[in-house]
Amino acid sequence: MKRLLSALLFCFACLAPLHLPAATSTAADAAQAQRARQLLEKAVAYYRQEGDKAFAAFSRQGEFVDNELYVYVVDSKGVMLASGGPSVVLIGRDVSQLLDPNMRTQFAKALKAPENGKVQETEYRWKNWADGRVERKHTYYQRMGDRFLAVGYYIPRADARQAEAMLEKTVKAVEGAPEATFKRINDLDKAFIEDDLYAFVVDMDTSKFVAHGYNTRMVGTDFAGLKDPAGNAIGQAMLALAKSKGEGQFDYQWRNPVTGKVESKHALLRKSGHYLVAVGYYTAGG
Repeated sequence: MKRLLSALLFCFACLAPLHLPAATSTAADAAQAQRARQLLEKAVAYYRQEGDKAFAAFSRQGEFVDNELYVYVVDSKGVMLASGGPSVVLIGRDVSQLLDPNMRTQFAKALKAPENGKVQETEYRWKNWADGRVERKHTYYQRMGDRFLAVGYYIPRADARQAEAMLEKTVKAVEGAPEATFKRINDLDKAFIEDDLYAFVVDMDTSKFVAHGYNTRMVGTDFAGLKDPAGNAIGQAMLALAKSKGEGQFDYQWRNPVTGKVESKHALLRKSGHYLVAVGYYTAGG
């Protein structure tokens, strides 16, 4: 219960708008963002018309639930007033008192934010209670008197900026302490895993995986023999690219561990000593 509560309330604790680096969005991401904002705007319009009577509609599986998106509301004292999602069980409770002291302070500060009549947004990282993964979440919200109406959605898809940063970090780590880095990657250290993004390393002398940030069963297997779902020899092609140019980019089809679907993936490759270090991200149209 407390984990569910914390996940829900963190979005309100982060209500002060954040100025984050722009991420590479896909058509699917843009569509989801539009759906979330439209659902919030619909809820705000309905609340203006019905007042607190709108809470009953917000808490039903009906017009204010759009697949995984739903409206939720807390008041300026931290009491849950409505929810179309799992947090419906918390309606009527002063949920702020169940938070740890640090989050409680952030939450209280957010609830004091003045009303400006505009939809605002924020982005942060938090655990998705649907799959247990820490993912980016984007939330649209608007204050209406002493009520806060919000709709948020998770963004599991990593982007080019994140992939480039992780490649740089992994290459530096391999150069400094290869064996220790391989162990960290294989131990699924969160420094080398972000959303659906992960690093892997291949020993180019043996053509075998020495580290894999998602599936450790790949360690020790032959990378040169790796094929995509269609049977294309992608491992051999990546090794050839690294050996001939030292670094490069490679497009292929692969299973996304977050969505479970085969999608288009763009890999960034770099040779570091006799190791091939790679990080890939899934792209639109997968």
